[in-house]
Amino acid sequence: MSATLIWPTGGSLRAFGVGLGLLIAGLGVCVAAFVITTPAPVVAPLDVSQTVVDRDGRLLRAYTTTSGRWRLPTKTNDVSPRYLAMLRAFEDRRFETHVGVDVRALGRAVAQRLWNGRVISGGSTLTMQVVRLMTGEHHRSIAGKLRQIAQAIQLERRLTKAEILERYLHLAPFGGNIEGVRAASLSYFGREPSRLSIAEAALLVALPQSPERRRPDRSAAAAQSARNHVIDIAVARGVISKAEATRAKQQPVPRRRIAFPMLAPHVADALKAATPEARVLRTTLDRRVQARLEALAKTSAQRHDPRVSVAILAADHTTGEIVARVGSRAFLDAVSLGAVDMSRAIRSPGSTLKPLIYALGMDRGVIHSDTLINDLPTRFGAYAPRNFSDEYRGTVTIREALAASLNIPAVKVLDAIGPGHLVGRMTRSGLATKLPDGVAPNLAVGLGGIGIDLHNLVALYSALASDGVPVALCVTPQRTCSNDATQKTPERLVSADAAHAITAILRDAPPPPNARTGRVAFKTGTSYGHRDAWAVGYDGRHVIGVWIGRADASATPGLIGRTAAAPILFDAFHAVAAKRTPFSPTVQKQRRFAAGDLPPPLKRFDADRNANVSAGFIDPPVRIVFPPDRSELAVVGPGTNGGGVVVLKAEGGRLPLTWLADGAPIAQGARGGRARVGRQIIFTPPTSGFVQLTVVDADGRVARSTVRISE
Repeated sequence: MSATLIWPTGGSLRAFGVGLGLLIAGLGVCVAAFVITTPAPVVAPLDVSQTVVDRDGRLLRAYTTTSGRWRLPTKTNDVSPRYLAMLRAFEDRRFETHVGVDVRALGRAVAQRLWNGRVISGGSTLTMQVVRLMTGEHHRSIAGKLRQIAQAIQLERRLTKAEILERYLHLAPFGGNIEGVRAASLSYFGREPSRLSIAEAALLVALPQSPERRRPDRSAAAAQSARNHVIDIAVARGVISKAEATRAKQQPVPRRRIAFPMLAPHVADALKAATPEARVLRTTLDRRVQARLEALAKTSAQRHDPRVSVAILAADHTTGEIVARVGSRAFLDAVSLGAVDMSRAIRSPGSTLKPLIYALGMDRGVIHSDTLINDLPTRFGAYAPRNFSDEYRGTVTIREALAASLNIPAVKVLDAIGPGHLVGRMTRSGLATKLPDGVAPNLAVGLGGIGIDLHNLVALYSALASDGVPVALCVTPQRTCSNDATQKTPERLVSADAAHAITAILRDAPPPPNARTGRVAFKTGTSYGHRDAWAVGYDGRHVIGVWIGRADASATPGLIGRTAAAPILFDAFHAVAAKRTPFSPTVQKQRRFAAGDLPPPLKRFDADRNANVSAGFIDPPVRIVFPPDRSELAVVGPGTNGGGVVVLKAEGGRLPLTWLADGAPIAQGARGGRARVGRQIIFTPPTSGFVQLTVVDADGRVARSTVRISE
């Protein structure tokens, strides 16, 4: 007996249609009522890991969330477009068009479940998965699924598609305490998710389906099978080609997790403690340079006692931005106290302040680079300094004394300008130093009898590299910063002339044996008892400081700046940039003079004449009345026969006065005698352009004026 299917016709068909419509409408009302009455998911700010990044946004250090999970901040444009396309193809093809639930996919999943008696395909959308990840509720009952659907619809009304996708990129589980695609990409592949290959992207699409069973570091076979299934789906839906799929399936899956970057740990910890509310902490550091210098510090320290540590600080003195800061040989090395940031530890600077002493002496008119000075045993009251080698060279120039780091000449010049003047100038220039409580600055300051950290020492040399103008070193990208929070308007450290002269001397210092090539103006230092070895130097752009010693301030026999720290300095310059940036033309044009060609007060350093030069003078200071500084003079035919001349005028000071143009004495009269009598002199400019005029009185006091000569 056969059954015949009878379709309703006529009035019965209309009645059937009306009934079906009422049924659908009733279901719609029920669903709407269910959606309305179901509590909406709480859209709270995401608890993401705090991260520290370099100047280009590259990760330096990350911290787990308050719940102990790795969940790194991620934007949609931080992720490979291929990954996003594969994710949509596999998880939610109609993500951009549905309202939180894909009715077609859900109906297909229900039908397959009823027909096969088991789950064949899922019906959850990305929005539904985000709801589950936000609430932590994994519904398996029909009522639970309906609740999830209702909350997904509500979530779609509160967030944009981009915001929902971004939440998935943060919350998707990838095994263990790894959450979010960025943390997974770094943990399994060691790279940012913007650089994922097809095979890597497919694996990250597959893992959240069953993160623990498919963890590649625990079950590589399951991970590979799931990855290949995603690749097949991507081919079927036109995301990738068959050829790309074949190549991707041949790639192995990772079998271990990779540790997250831990670069610049001292900087990262300091910034985290200072701004605990910020999620992304941006720095001026360069990740590549930071990694190279950390490796250099570690290998260099390994040549010494295990308790020896190394600190390195590199900065761009044209901007003040710190490009790398290494605080120790290894942050987690307990033997060398690696957790102690030696770039900010107060230590004795040894001889590294000598360039500043001589520069201040030049500004006071006490010395010139080629002034003669005696290097002989000398007692200053109860203080009797000795040279490091216990050898003495007799009469030398200031240039030779600084190049050889002789102690006696440096103390003589410091005695003339006053140790209080040295320390005061550093303080007013924004450089932080430390003296023992209740102790006034004394002559021992010049040889390391004061405390300073690597940061401030590098800032000092940055000023020498920048025409004597203080440079505030910053590790965060902000417009202004200060080395000393109490100093708002730092004074000039030294004059441009003195800075150029000192740079020319330091530039000509012989590099250590086997040093990498390139001209660097540098100085080394060794503290008393071989506790600290230093090397600080600069070229036309970068300034780098190196400290090596023990964090507990114990002595390390044989630790000397030139042999221990200087080689690290030159290697550090090569790590920062393959080629050296040239010095300014002013430095390169520095001239040498015989002592006899200098003005009488500058020919030979006279300790008696220069003693207590900082105490003041009876005569008013000398100053140039004409031409004023930064003026322009129109002279007809400078340097030609019958060409124009300029009358130079000065007042104050003690006669006789000596005039110089660009450091060379001005010839006067038919026989070329030097003008050393009155306060007025006739000057014939040799060429047009800028010229620096200098006048020195009989007491060595100096005044300068830079003018532009035009025809």
